Amino acid sequence: LGVPCPRHAVVSDAAEVARFARSVDGFPIVLKATRGGYDGKGVWVVADRAGATEAFAAAAAAGVQILAEEKVDFRRELSALVARSPSGQMATYPVVQSVQQDGVCWEVVAPAPDLDPELSVLAQRIAMTVASELDVTGVLAVELFETADGRVLVNELAMRPHNTGHWSMDGAVTSQFENHLRAVLDLPLGSPSIRAPWTVMVNILGGDRGVLSEDLYAGYPHVMARDPRLKVHLYGKPVSPGRKVGHVTAFGDDLDDVRDRAHHAAAWFRGDLGDLGDLSDLGEESE
Repeated sequence: LGVPCPRHAVVSDAAEVARFARSVDGFPIVLKATRGGYDGKGVWVVADRAGATEAFAAAAAAGVQILAEEKVDFRRELSALVARSPSGQMATYPVVQSVQQDGVCWEVVAPAPDLDPELSVLAQRIAMTVASELDVTGVLAVELFETADGRVLVNELAMRPHNTGHWSMDGAVTSQFENHLRAVLDLPLGSPSIRAPWTVMVNILGGDRGVLSEDLYAGYPHVMARDPRLKVHLYGKPVSPGRKVGHVTAFGDDLDDVRDRAHHAAAWFRGDLGDLGDLSDLGEESE
């Protein structure tokens, strides 16, 4: 497709892994399952050829191949989201910054702070090129590395509405979900423009610290009373430690304030703010 990527090769055994490593200045390298990877699953950073055993076993069980990549020296991760209809219309969202925690998307900031405008345009053009060349219908997320030497490289593709686009539900004129439906129906796409200078989405990950981490609904009274502008989305999933069970979105004019508001709410839902005791009177205290 002619888009910038890390150096890579499909490998079938440990010997080929070792040969690839020699071609990219040695270990460590990254091994990826060619399909089915998400939230850090299907990705292995290996320090030697013996470290490839787990990756090949998982690939064999899933019936997929293994892609070897050079380990990129990157300063942060970005995501460029584009919606495309069968008629070829495209709408590109502002490039965002994503932060991972234990391989899981943790925070998304829209737009990416201090991103060189030329790199931002390049990232959007890459997303549009991939969508066009692969004849995508719907939403495509192109996850990228911003390298230490000022380049952008494609990391992964997600052919669907994506976690790095959830901020758009409250922070964009048209959410990724609405534009996905419009694209599938070949209707004119909506504006992807941002509603406020800054939007921060923080995922609510299942916790193991008491009542709130088990009963997420009990977290609503506090976060809604504390921040009436905050938006909360719970997914109705059973809670387990580390599982994405919802997200919160804050927006406004000051990035530090917006980020603090979003992180406080997510931490409250996880039960990270101390021993909360009996939650039965939270609603009364918050009124």
